[in-house]
Amino acid sequence: MSLNHLGPAVLACALLISACAQEGAEPDTTEAEDEEIVAIPVEMGRPTRGDIVAVYSGTAPIEAFAEADVIAKVAGEVREILVEEGDDVEQGQVLARLDGDRLRLELDQSQANLRKLQRDYERNVDLKEKGLISTGDFDKIRYDLEALEASFNLAKLELDYTQIRAPISGVVSDRYIRLGNTVSANDPIFRVTSFDPLVAYLHVPEREYRNIAKDQIVGIDIDALQGQRIIASVTRVSPIVDPQTGTFKITIEISDDERRIKPGMFGRISIVYDRHVNVLQIPRSSILEESGETSVFVIEDGKAKRRNVKTGYANSGMIEIAEGLEDDDKVVTVGQAGLKDDSVVTIINDAEEAQVSDNAPTD
Repeated sequence: MSLNHLGPAVLACALLISACAQEGAEPDTTEAEDEEIVAIPVEMGRPTRGDIVAVYSGTAPIEAFAEADVIAKVAGEVREILVEEGDDVEQGQVLARLDGDRLRLELDQSQANLRKLQRDYERNVDLKEKGLISTGDFDKIRYDLEALEASFNLAKLELDYTQIRAPISGVVSDRYIRLGNTVSANDPIFRVTSFDPLVAYLHVPEREYRNIAKDQIVGIDIDALQGQRIIASVTRVSPIVDPQTGTFKITIEISDDERRIKPGMFGRISIVYDRHVNVLQIPRSSILEESGETSVFVIEDGKAKRRNVKTGYANSGMIEIAEGLEDDDKVVTVGQAGLKDDSVVTIINDAEEAQVSDNAPTD
């Protein structure tokens, strides 16, 4: 076969090989496009300055500082009820009266016997002065008179016990009797609760002992008050730590003239024990903790840079930054969990940040 006949065949093979080579090169272009860096969307914010406080938080029920069950001291039928639940009462005020007919008769009898013996004693005084009665006989009459006076006073006291009195000032929180009931001695009749003051007893871990002191300010949040924070104070700190629980007890005293707070309500308690003034702060959610290190991501030239920081107090969703950040740093506040060092990012709240910067006051 001649070379003239081979030429067209060789040329066709060369074109076919070239076409295959071009087709094989297309996947490389597509793969390069797939390897293009995709920016990760994040939100960022700048550190702010302000005061931040150190707070110990706990929970405790609200209790009445003074509360007493009113107990019947003598038996009898309930003849009169003078107060109802919710009524204010003063210490010593009569709350109810029991049947005192039998005790009243016993008192009358004791008084009659006492008067008779008093007359006999007065006659014997004259006889003693005249020497007509021995000292022993006179002393016996005097001792009998003293014993009868004691019996009379006891009968008088028992009759007075038929009037049920309030042992403390406060509010009648429970009534256990009804009109016509017969009560025995030591039966509960009423419960009186004092609303001034109210207290909360908080058991604090011993590691906080040096942070808690008398007269510290306390904030109390109660669900029933719908966000109205109550301000109170620490009135007592126990001088001992319970070895079984590792805690010490503090007493928080609450004044509530409007009586919005009721004993038994549940309070979330915050005790402020220190304050740092005009410190750098960022949202607490921006912080990353890994391998014992605390860090944040800051944005530099469109990339996220991990930076270790030293933190301080944390409160109300903010955390103090003692070292590692400056006022003008751009800190990633949302999306930092998916970042790596040098990740390319796009700031999705950049327009909002620019608007805040434009509206910022200038010197």
